[in-house]
Amino acid sequence: MRTQVGIVGAGPAGLMLAHLLHLAGIESVVLENRGREYVEKRVRAGVLEHPTVELLRETGLGERLDAQGLPHHGFALRFDGVDHRVALTDLTGREITVYGQQEVVKDLIAARLGAGLAIEFEVTDVSVHDFTSSRPRISYVDAAGVAQTLECDIIAGCDGFHGICRPAVASELSFYERAYPFAWLGVLARAAPSHEELIYTYHDRGFALHSMRSPEITRLYLQVPPDESLDGWSDDRIWDELSARLSADGFTLTTGPILEKSVTPMRSFVVEPMRHGRLFLAGDAAHIVPPTGAKGMNLAIADVRVLASAASAFLREGRTDLLDAYSDTCLRRVWRAEHFSWWMTSMLHRDPAGDPFDHRLQLSQLRYTASSTAALTSLAENYVGLPFGAPS
Repeated sequence: MRTQVGIVGAGPAGLMLAHLLHLAGIESVVLENRGREYVEKRVRAGVLEHPTVELLRETGLGERLDAQGLPHHGFALRFDGVDHRVALTDLTGREITVYGQQEVVKDLIAARLGAGLAIEFEVTDVSVHDFTSSRPRISYVDAAGVAQTLECDIIAGCDGFHGICRPAVASELSFYERAYPFAWLGVLARAAPSHEELIYTYHDRGFALHSMRSPEITRLYLQVPPDESLDGWSDDRIWDELSARLSADGFTLTTGPILEKSVTPMRSFVVEPMRHGRLFLAGDAAHIVPPTGAKGMNLAIADVRVLASAASAFLREGRTDLLDAYSDTCLRRVWRAEHFSWWMTSMLHRDPAGDPFDHRLQLSQLRYTASSTAALTSLAENYVGLPFGAPS
């Protein structure tokens, strides 16, 4: 087979790249080792930055987003049992939208299939070849068990942290990473949100986050040790701990059946460069951020926006300047998001190895941030997302 861009991975990065390329008149093939049902039900991030929302609307993907997404004009920093509102729209003129990653994936899949373009689900034995030449190849076994070879001009590695593309060029990359001494125990519950906005809570017992996915579904998180087992967390224990950490005057936590539970270790991870030859890494294949800053999916979308423009200039005009600049362009935004996510994480989580001095420093940072218009503005403009192309 032959195409212009071979895309490994049908998450938000790979699917959005394919969508942008299609709008630019560029052919692509998307390969995914999971089935469609799994991909569409995989619960991940839920906060869309303002630039991400604008891009989805501009590219014809705004109908369900506008009907079902929940615009948020602020969120609460809760500490000392008191809420301090970060007024996102008042401070920046922009807002975020709560709309699950799996919903974005559904919209992208529907758009691609609706345009008569295929996605190769349930492929196996994927490997990339000859990416330092002008004729890179992807070999794989399709869902019917038939070995295939896909020749292309560019390979996009959008296959996540555990994918095959980054390991194929690992010897050519520099790795930067940090592991955190805690994880998030996340639950999805059939319960109406207890507050109209997100609540980021700093508590003596550890961090907690109140979020939502719809008017009927709540998403909640607890800080736990990185090796925590779910076996010790009954539904009752989870609700009791959430109630303790989220406690505040006038606040009542709404409870309900817990639909899903998971423990997610927290890490920061970046590789440089995000390109080797004709192989380009995007999204989680190139970088991971702690979820505290809500940047993961938004960074993936930002990456492929840059890559789609660069690929289009190369394939339609023969220009190589944007491809050559791809890694540096993306990494400026990546490192800004890494810093913001690290800062939010460090300010809000209790380090189990910390001491009373650390605790007082965190409270000082929280109190300053909540009382300073300049600090709140900096937090808000990073949280809603810097405009595409803005200096970082």
